[in-house]
Amino acid sequence: MNRITGIFDSIGHAVLMTLRAFASLPAAPRIFKRVAEHGYYGGYTSLPIITILCFFIGSVLALQSGISMQDFGAKQLIGTLVGESMTRELGPVMVAIILAGRVGSAVTAELASMKVYQEVDALVTMNIPPERLLVLPRLIAILLLMPILTMVGNVVGWIGGSLVCKYVSFIGVSPEAYWQSLKMYLTTSDVMDGLIKGEIFGFVIMIIACNTGLRTKGGPREIGLAVTKSVVTSLVAILVLDYFITKLLA
Repeated sequence: MNRITGIFDSIGHAVLMTLRAFASLPAAPRIFKRVAEHGYYGGYTSLPIITILCFFIGSVLALQSGISMQDFGAKQLIGTLVGESMTRELGPVMVAIILAGRVGSAVTAELASMKVYQEVDALVTMNIPPERLLVLPRLIAILLLMPILTMVGNVVGWIGGSLVCKYVSFIGVSPEAYWQSLKMYLTTSDVMDGLIKGEIFGFVIMIIACNTGLRTKGGPREIGLAVTKSVVTSLVAILVLDYFITKLLA
């Protein structure tokens, strides 16, 4: 019973924190520097790992598709499969998982440290809302960057699939046929669905990270526990939301 109460208490705190953060939106121009800083460390520095992961996800997807489709004579449709899969599912999910592990954990650790060492209490004493200074810039940064990161992941995955189709001998699909197949069946609606997914995932990851960090109590040991809790909760939330968003968009 105590655990259930704690879950609802955490959800309520997260909702109130989000409302207070967005209530400070008129102050957004004054925190532009912080938004840019969080955007750089949270988005730009994540591009290399996103590029590598999505490239090989697209490559493996094309390779497995080629193995399966060569028996049915449908290798020309590999571009469609890779394009749809990366755009609607794997691109947004993989980018979100990377951000949960890399950015979400860092945000939780930073805010938990500030909470444990009473820096957040000092902000409250100086009449500076923590939601405006610590939460809002991160939320704005992730909302601006998530569509870009998702689209980069999609395109890199498509390129990985194209290279596999061209250079793996038993597939032997030309780049022209691959991209023609991808463009023939991939629609703007598919791309938008993937970007919507990515935006929701990024928003939820940042809410969980900030909420977990600001609710941390105790000492240094609790900081590590808070980071673990944030990452695990984010991963579960991504997979659960993925199902319901996919069903809703379908």
